[in-house]
Amino acid sequence: MPLDRAWIARHIPHQGAMCLLDEVIEWTPQQIRCRSITHRSPDNPLRAHGRLGIACGIEYAAQAMAVHGALRAESAGSSPRPGMLASTRGVKFGVARLDDVADDLVAVATHVNGDAAMVLYDFVVSAGATVLLAGRATIAFATPAAAPVTA
Repeated sequence: MPLDRAWIARHIPHQGAMCLLDEVIEWTPQQIRCRSITHRSPDNPLRAHGRLGIACGIEYAAQAMAVHGALRAESAGSSPRPGMLASTRGVKFGVARLDDVADDLVAVATHVNGDAAMVLYDFVVSAGATVLLAGRATIAFATPAAAPVTA
């Protein structure tokens, strides 16, 4: 079964135009590579004032991390846990914007470490041989509510 846009949309919370990734190129338990052409779309929901700024590339990387989490969970026979981007560190931008990048985007997320509360990824978003942005991200997972204390 191809890991295309339809598969991705079934496995992450981002729907419609907000699902930014078009396909999983390859993945292992440690890393995922995803491709996207949505940065060139004039109706990309992250566009502001007619342009798609480079910081929006973090969302492409975060969605690759969400897909990676879904694939890891599926391969372990469990359901993916809802998570949210908690922080980014050491992010370096190589360009000012994404909408004028002619090549497809490739988002690579590499699992560094993690536990039940959070996971750490290194990420790179590139186009052709050009690194557009790179950094590190922490994804925090919802923790189950504590059981009420009864007397």
